[in-house]
Amino acid sequence: MFSQPIFLQGLGMGASLIMPIGAQNAHVIRTGVAGRHVVLTVACCILIDVVLIALGMSGFGALIEQSPALLLAARWGGGAFLLWYGVRCLASCWRGSAAPAAGGGQAAATAARALGIVLAMSLLNPHVYLDTVVLLGAVGSSLAAGHRASFAAGAMTASLLWFSALGLGARRCAFVLARPVVWRAVEAFTGATMFVLAALLLIER
Repeated sequence: MFSQPIFLQGLGMGASLIMPIGAQNAHVIRTGVAGRHVVLTVACCILIDVVLIALGMSGFGALIEQSPALLLAARWGGGAFLLWYGVRCLASCWRGSAAPAAGGGQAAATAARALGIVLAMSLLNPHVYLDTVVLLGAVGSSLAAGHRASFAAGAMTASLLWFSALGLGARRCAFVLARPVVWRAVEAFTGATMFVLAALLLIER
């Protein structure tokens, strides 16, 4: 049975985990600025979140939580990935690299390459699994059986709304984001955020 309060709970928790800028969000922004394969990238991010949230709700998240080895591997793997991405962003800022040019540059030349990049940015980041499978899955699976679908629908809707708004918003604001000084600020902010997220992940007990 659909429960609006539980749906809103899932929507709020999903948004709080998805919205902070990370490797996946940064890639969606880059794709939006470049203006190539934006819909494909956004749809792929949404689909990945939907599948991972469903896995968490099925009890897979609780199974991971009961395995200290898996949690430790996910934590250190996620921390390493975030640190690597942070260094990459700060190095780009230091060099003064330009934003992806609209219709070209670093934008994927083919749909296949665009798909491969977004899959790598999403699925090779253990932090994504911690947010969707473990955290959302743990909260959702702890609810009464009749409320789990509402919670999952809310969390999935948060992903749908956020990635759609992020990709299309970046496309609309490309004329601003593509300016070198603005893009350097974006890279610096993204890099700093990656370091903060990595620290929070690695010191978590």
